[in-house]
Order: sequence, then C-alpha cells, then structure tokens
Amino acid sequence: MTELLATQASRGHRTLCLPITEEAYRQIVRVPAAFRCTLDDCFRQYPELFPANFAQGYQLKDERVSSKQRLPIRRILTRDGIAYSVRPSFLMPYLTARTDEVQGPLFLRKFGVPFWALARVFGGNPMAWYRRECALGRLSLVGTTVRQAEIPAHLLADEHHQTIDGAKTYIATTVAGGCCLGAEPAESAGTDDLKAAYGVFKDEARVLAPKYAPKTVNTDGWSGTQADWKALFPRVVILLCFLHAWLKIRDRAKHLKETFTEVSRRVWEAYHAPDRRCFAQRLRSLRRWAMGHLGGIVREAVLNLCSKRPRYSLAYRHPGGHRTSNMLDRQMRGMNRYFDHGLHLHGSHESCRWHCRAWALLWNFTPWHPATTRKNQGWRCPAERLNQHRYSDCWLQNLLISGSMGGYRSPHPQNP
Repeated sequence: MTELLATQASRGHRTLCLPITEEAYRQIVRVPAAFRCTLDDCFRQYPELFPANFAQGYQLKDERVSSKQRLPIRRILTRDGIAYSVRPSFLMPYLTARTDEVQGPLFLRKFGVPFWALARVFGGNPMAWYRRECALGRLSLVGTTVRQAEIPAHLLADEHHQTIDGAKTYIATTVAGGCCLGAEPAESAGTDDLKAAYGVFKDEARVLAPKYAPKTVNTDGWSGTQADWKALFPRVVILLCFLHAWLKIRDRAKHLKETFTEVSRRVWEAYHAPDRRCFAQRLRSLRRWAMGHLGGIVREAVLNLCSKRPRYSLAYRHPGGHRTSNMLDRQMRGMNRYFDHGLHLHGSHESCRWHCRAWALLWNFTPWHPATTRKNQGWRCPAERLNQHRYSDCWLQNLLISGSMGGYRSPHPQNP
C-alpha cells in the first residue's frame, strides 16, 4: 500500500479517536485483519464513538504516515463513501504530540499557569502550548462531555465579563450537571449577539437529541438573558436566582451587625421552606418584620425580594431546577482566575472562541483533588461523574476519546 504523508488540513468531524495503546497499535496498524478486529471490538464496546452507519459495513481505505510522529495512520471508508481517519488515543489532535508528554502541562493550565512558564519548565515554546490547548476548543462541548448520559434538563446560565485585547466581551456560559456545556464569547450584550452565543449550546445539544428542550434555566435578574433563553426554547421555565437577591441585601446590610444576623436568618429560613405554601408564609412574615425593624435601602432590598415571591415559588413546581446559581458561580470563579492569570483574551474572535471552549473542557475533564474524588464515589472529574463512566485512566485520553468525531455525532442506536 502506498504511504502518503499526512497533511495539516483539518479532518473536520471525520476523525475517530479510539482507546488503543501504543504497543497494541504498532502491532495491528499494518495487519488489516488485526486492525479490523480491533475496530470491531471497539464498536461493540463503544458504538457512540463511531458514525451512525458504521454497522452497515466499511472497508480499509489507505494508510498515511504522520510527518510529526512517524506513525502510520489508517483511514476507513463507510458505505456512504465518507472517509474517516482512525487516531489512537495516545496521540493529540493533529498528531502534534503524545498525550503522556502533554497531559501534565495541560492539567496545570486549568489553574491558569501561563504558557511561558510551561515552555520554561517543559520545553518547547509558548505558542506551541497555546495551540495544543486551543485545539481542544474545536470539539463540541456538549457532545464531548455528555457521552453516556442524558443531556441535563435543568440548566444555569449567565455571562462572564472578559476583555479581548482590552475590548469588553461577554462569555455566554451554560452549566448543568456540574459541567460547563457552553462558553461562547459574544461581542456585545445585545440580544442578537447573546442569543447567537447561547444558541451554540442549543445546536450542539440537538445534534445528540434533535427534540431536546430544557425544562428550567436558572439566571440572574437581567431581562436580556431571560429573553434570549425564551427565544431559543419557548417552553423553558425561567427560575430566578435567590442567591442574587440575598447578595443585594448583604451588600447593603452587613454593617448593621446584629440586625444583619437576624435578616440573614429570616431570609434563609424562607429559602429552606419545605413547600410553596410555607415559603409564601415565611416571606410574608419577613415582609412584616422588615417594615417594623428596617429602614432605607436595606428595607427596600428586603421588600424587593418579598415582592418576587411568585417567581421564586416556581422552583417548587420543578424539583430538579436550580434555585440558586451556586453551581455556575463555582465555575465562573475558576474561569475568572484562569483568564486573569493569562492576561485575558487576545487575537481573533475565532481563536478566543476556541480558547474559551478549551477552558470549559479542561474544567470538565481534569482531575479533582483526591479528597473530592473520594466524596464523588471515585469519579475523578465532572464529566466522569455525569456519565458514570470513563474510557481511560488518563484524563487527557478520556477527553480525546470522548471527542471522537469532534463530539458532533449523530444519535446512535446501541449495537446489540
């Protein structure tokens, strides 16, 4: 078979990343029968990593040699005439490196270690590390993260303010199940830009589930965000974040000492009401107490919370919905540290987009602290906990395998 040098052209969503060790790969790559056997075994175990028509049959197409890794890369041809490259999981996208060489440095990127520091300690140059990270952002966030689970029906959404070369931008962030499922920069806070940014989540989710529609989404009180989600999913229920209302009270009342302690107790006592009726009763009690004991801007903030009782009460009709934005706030704190340590975003809008999405995948797949892992039944990261599954013990290989076909896979019937 003629050997061709692999080009640098993108394979789009036509690269299958499979859990094959380097030792096993070297043994099978030049033996067609063994290569077929390995592909068939992978398909029986993990059909979601393959194109939907793979079971209808395929043939080995050709073999190329990576100019970077000097390893043969095979391609297959499905019955509809589409060619797919088969990349073993020990190789990075575009064959730039082996995963065991870069998984440590990319793990440190989750904590915002700058690229120049990685280059100083691990070698190479800063731009090489930047490109390796941003290459991850080409994967579908939803398709890569949600592999063996249903797409969560209860979401949280907000915008994180950042700068691109000094100009303000807004990262439309969608969170569910402890994972970041959307991180798209919008050039402005206008309805059209934010709707398009949040719409990326919708498009990626409907690749997996064409009729997907969330039941609820938790947002802050800004009408623009709520209007965008209503435009994308007309039947979604908007849950107002109770925490944001409390923060407004805290900022105005924390100087009141004992009075602030009593305000806190009464507000959170109302929040923990077991049902909708009890919640309404406790808010009425809070309102009466505020009218008699508070004044000025503090009383105004408490009464504003009480006046929104009908909106806060909606959460009792949707037990799985998020009443506060705690899950999203935890991720945004990590996002803020990450971009602050990296001196924010730079370059073209497209490269900044890949950078934001790469951060989201690092958040979803990099390992937790061992103590956190023990608290989560041995699952080591948000994506593993969501799927209750891992493809590989190496976190980076787990990410790359989950991103087979770019994560943009079609709904796939389970292979019997």
